[in-house]
Amino acid sequence: MSINIAIVPVAGLGTSVLPLTKSQPKEMLALGRKPVVQYVVEELASNGIERILFITSQGKSSIAAHFDIDENLIQYLRETGRETNLAELNYERQNIEYFYTRQRRQLGLGHAVLCAQPLVGKEPAVVALGDSIIGRRASSNIVSRMVEAYETEKADVVIALEAVDTDDVDQYGIVDVSEDRQGLLRIRGAIEKPFAADAPSNLSIAARYVFSPAIYQALHEIEADRQGILQLTDAIDYLIQQDAKVIGIQLDPGVKRYDIGDFQSYFKTFLEFTLSDPEFGVSMQSFVQNYLEQLDQQADQVEQG
Repeated sequence: MSINIAIVPVAGLGTSVLPLTKSQPKEMLALGRKPVVQYVVEELASNGIERILFITSQGKSSIAAHFDIDENLIQYLRETGRETNLAELNYERQNIEYFYTRQRRQLGLGHAVLCAQPLVGKEPAVVALGDSIIGRRASSNIVSRMVEAYETEKADVVIALEAVDTDDVDQYGIVDVSEDRQGLLRIRGAIEKPFAADAPSNLSIAARYVFSPAIYQALHEIEADRQGILQLTDAIDYLIQQDAKVIGIQLDPGVKRYDIGDFQSYFKTFLEFTLSDPEFGVSMQSFVQNYLEQLDQQADQVEQG
């Protein structure tokens, strides 16, 4: 794959899930057997990405530590015959180079992407949000499809899209599309978290992008919002107004985005990943079913009083 670098922003403070994230990054929260960001990296690796640039901030050192090769731990597991545990560290030896740079001020996703410019330069790059997983077990090929569209269509931007409920459009960047050609949607506008009445569609931006270097100039040109945040969606809309070719690709049917945006989404995702665990999923399903039955019985007893 000609585009083999991904920018992964992980600098957010995680305030929506405090105090859980007071001393650990949101991207390192466990989902089933792995932290969130490991699923993101494994997805990128399976889609041909060979270099990952993490945009970090203060308090995110555990992300770098997680992807380091821990020779002492490997030696200990070998000496004690824990081959099963050793196999769980295969991600350490994936054919990926990791790089890190700091977002020194919390000025939004657009600013985080802009922090990559000195290192990425004039290369096109994938951007994958570090707190969002695409597909259960990160099994999606959306990044490969996006890169292919970027190259064959000579696009400036390619965006992954997911249809959401109308009531939820105010939680996402939403796009306006003008045509659908063999699954490629031409995007003619983008707006960040609109009110439902103002939303041009129910197609949300699904945490994966492919950008030409033009994105950096757009980020320099746009103004921050009222909170001082540099919105990536505004930069995309700026490029559209400059006649850039911006294409959207919807996630495959049955593939969804898992966004660890707040406690409710985290709980739902954790539960789904746990119940689908290849070893313990069935027993956990039984546990949850029994637990719900107990709650129903307790509720009946309270009503009977």
